[in-house]
Amino acid sequence: MWIRQSLGQGPTYQSTAQAVHDNRLYTVCEEAACPNRGECWSRGTATFMLLGDTCTRACGFCAVRTGQPPVYDEEEPRRVAEAVERMGLDYVVLTSVNRDELPDGGATIFAETLKELRARRADIGLEILTPDFRGCQENARERIVPAAGEGEGLRLVWGHNVETVPSLYKQVRKGSDYRRSLDLLALAAGCPGVEAKSSLMLGLGEEYDEVLQVLKDLRAMGVTRLALGQYLRPTRYHLPVREYLSQEAFAEYGEAAKALGFTWVKSGPMVRSSYHAEE
Repeated sequence: MWIRQSLGQGPTYQSTAQAVHDNRLYTVCEEAACPNRGECWSRGTATFMLLGDTCTRACGFCAVRTGQPPVYDEEEPRRVAEAVERMGLDYVVLTSVNRDELPDGGATIFAETLKELRARRADIGLEILTPDFRGCQENARERIVPAAGEGEGLRLVWGHNVETVPSLYKQVRKGSDYRRSLDLLALAAGCPGVEAKSSLMLGLGEEYDEVLQVLKDLRAMGVTRLALGQYLRPTRYHLPVREYLSQEAFAEYGEAAKALGFTWVKSGPMVRSSYHAEE
């Protein structure tokens, strides 16, 4: 296999790990077994995962624990902001597990965390990668967007991953709905000062034309940022890899995305939705 990634090392990796663990925080880097953790933590960056480590859905590709989550920690937003301040970050990415049992889907914690971050550094770059919020998307927007703050220029990147093509949703994204995901992205893209972002995993059995149609659908919703990466099976209990795409195939998808009008495109085997997000 030609896909390789180095392990984390050095003082920056250790200080990142300490900032995360001392504040009793979760990261998608660890919980989702991201192959880029070594590189990103060695650069002093991490993607914080809100609302605990237990997800209410059971996606076939995801390594995050599934089950009934405990009551969430209301002090988590403060601890995230303290860790970010300690790490000296000027750009931060927040994500979360799905919390379908909560009336707001977890939107309040996203909003409170954004407020805490803005209070400590007014010019910090903010990116969120959220669930689809099921039946409370409008409510989520009303909570999250004002919390990102006011000011000139882009103040928030709002990401939500469609992950795969519609024909594979029943296998790959149980409990999710392609149309609902598009609706959330359109809602985000329609907010002043917000740039919408999405991501797909490739190699699950999708066809080329299906992927291109998803890219067209995303652009029609107003999405301008796109990440395309190779699906890597986290354990033998998860969905198998159907294809390992070549570097040339990723380059072709990347060029097709740019031709459709995406302004920020990352396309490669090790790309994940928050990979080099600050660029």
